[in-house]
Amino acid sequence: MKIYTKTGDQGETGLFDGTRVSKSDPRVDAYGEVDELNAWLGLVRAEGVDAEIGGMLEQLQRDLFAVGAMMADPGHHIATRVKKALLGEADIARLEGWIDTLEATLTPLRRFILAGGTRAGGSLHVARTVCRRAERRMIALGPDAVDQHVLVFVNRLSDLLFVMARAANRRAQVPEIDW
Repeated sequence: MKIYTKTGDQGETGLFDGTRVSKSDPRVDAYGEVDELNAWLGLVRAEGVDAEIGGMLEQLQRDLFAVGAMMADPGHHIATRVKKALLGEADIARLEGWIDTLEATLTPLRRFILAGGTRAGGSLHVARTVCRRAERRMIALGPDAVDQHVLVFVNRLSDLLFVMARAANRRAQVPEIDW
């Protein structure tokens, strides 16, 4: 399989159903944001986090490939052909469980905190903001353009990334700085 196909040389790309659209299409922009988020999570893993957070991040990267696939499928048919490109209630519950597990080890927030800390913690804060931007791009597509599970998943993911940043910093014994 060649990395270059020459099919995008005129500024277009293909969606899952074969439709050709401009690379500046809002849908392409939205799943491009998801791709950027995935790359940030890879950077966090490369920065060095403990095995628990690293395992979560690896699974999240797989999940984000599913999100991207679902975003590239405006007809919502990919899940009937590619089972690993489906996210649902169980995936959202998994994120909520991870949030609860990580939060149980943290002091309750009483103030806003400044993003930063360790390289991994700071990168997780950046990933959180990229996640929020991806969510905004998805919502801008309209009420029926994105599967509701994907919207909830991405919303919950930004919460998880915030808690992960706090946990990574705490585990490295780097204090949070209040605003």
